[in-house]
Amino acid sequence: MFSARTSYPFTKNPLTLALDARRQSGQRILDLTESNPTRVGFRYPEEQILKSLGTSRCMVYEPEAFGLTSARQAVAAYYGDRGHDVDYRHIALTASTSEAYSFLFKLLADPDDEVLIPQPSYPLFDFLARLNSVRTTPYSLVYDGSWHLDRPALTAGLGPRTRAIIVVSPNNPTGSRIDHEDWDWLADLCSDRELPLIWDEVFHDYPLEGNDPVYSPLRRPDVPAFLLNGLSKTVGLPQLKLAWITAIGRAEFREAALQRLEIIADTFLSVGTPVQQALPELLALRQPIQQEIQARLLGNLAALRLILAMSPAEVLRMEAGWYALIRLPRVRSEDEWVVELLQKTGTLVHPGYFYDLQDEPFAVVSLLPSPPVFEEGIQALQACCK
Repeated sequence: MFSARTSYPFTKNPLTLALDARRQSGQRILDLTESNPTRVGFRYPEEQILKSLGTSRCMVYEPEAFGLTSARQAVAAYYGDRGHDVDYRHIALTASTSEAYSFLFKLLADPDDEVLIPQPSYPLFDFLARLNSVRTTPYSLVYDGSWHLDRPALTAGLGPRTRAIIVVSPNNPTGSRIDHEDWDWLADLCSDRELPLIWDEVFHDYPLEGNDPVYSPLRRPDVPAFLLNGLSKTVGLPQLKLAWITAIGRAEFREAALQRLEIIADTFLSVGTPVQQALPELLALRQPIQQEIQARLLGNLAALRLILAMSPAEVLRMEAGWYALIRLPRVRSEDEWVVELLQKTGTLVHPGYFYDLQDEPFAVVSLLPSPPVFEEGIQALQACCK
């Protein structure tokens, strides 16, 4: 009756069962997994945001496959502020980065073709690929005080049906960015093989450590690539549902890709008119919003390190993003750690296996919660580690 694409296992893991029980009992939960910036007390310029969405321009429907010219020009201006000259005609708007991935899988892969995905990373890729009848092959990121590509593993993962390599930089949840050596190697590989990169940079605007340059396909126009970003992180407005794809590469590749991508985008026309009309004003509002989010991230990261400084738990190095990785003592499994922490203290963290971290036990925490909640939760974790 139903497609094999949706034949997921529907059993609940131990953490979800424990969380359901705690909610049903009405007990307090210190949620250190909260990743929604609209629910953690930031001061958004609400009047300006709502005004941008309520103009008479929003009452006229002017369907364009890649989105309104004014909106795409605003995205190009965003990249101009970052020092990159991007032609708005190479930009396609989507309703989310998830939809952007779906469009690109349709563009690049036939059923049972493969894309390479980083491990660890956000667990969305397997779902999106499966829904588009595409297979995933993981390649490893390795940690030796900082994160690096496992180049032999990535090369070994390439096969005759590989159609793209996904890179998330900054990565979720490792907080790592591709360094210059890995970038040069990867760019040469993809340029030589004419193998497209799908480069997710949604956390680009939230650096936390180090002053190294940020590498991306915008630095190598010879590399076939698609750059993904959107309002969810750039302006902290996930509810407005707008993201974008920027096509990069030699003219012949780029124009052929855009021609086919236009057909896909025109089939769905998924981005609402109000948010497209508002996009220039929304992007113009990003700096104060980003500054407040950045201050929260840095403050919570400093508190995390201070609280766990004398603990057997280790906070791994992170360079950017909204998340932190904590290596826990090897005295129990990840499930035992996170379930015990929730049941005894009400503190909710994610186990590392949610993100395909292989060397357990890890806890993954968001740096977005309000400082009182975050510090109380990390203090509870520190007490459990004792």
